Amino acid sequence: MQITNSQEEYIKTIYILSKTEKEIRVTDIANKLKITKPSVNRAIKNLAEIDLIQYKTYGEIKITEKGKQQAQKILKKEDLLKIFLAGVLGIETKKAEKEAISMKHAISQETEEELEKYINKLLNLNNLDCGYDEKSEKCKNCTKITLRNRIKEKLDEKGLTAI
Repeated sequence: MQITNSQEEYIKTIYILSKTEKEIRVTDIANKLKITKPSVNRAIKNLAEIDLIQYKTYGEIKITEKGKQQAQKILKKEDLLKIFLAGVLGIETKKAEKEAISMKHAISQETEEELEKYINKLLNLNNLDCGYDEKSEKCKNCTKITLRNRIKEKLDEKGLTAI
């Protein structure tokens, strides 16, 4: 399913808020994205129509399983780009984060997959020896820590600052 860049930002924000808030309201999204509530209302109506969220007027916003999967894919792409920019190219962290958010809209699924293979090979992530399960939150967190440590080692070798 192809969604717009704007819809990606909304679903990503809703997913992130769902991890920290008991209930998500239009105001929460507007505050997080620094936009108006009418803009959020239009966007969530569209997201509900494509089954990424559940929402009734003036009610709580709930992300669907389909929405969670979409948001996780978006965040993964951002993370890959950020890792590449900061960890491989040595670009300053804040700049890498900002550019990763913009770049994620421009790369194809095939490019993302090739980038992931490259980073995994470069940072030796295929050698975790732990029965890694990509669906497990615990494994995802462990992989992020391992990746961060390996990036830090690579950057230290080059005399650069880690992310």
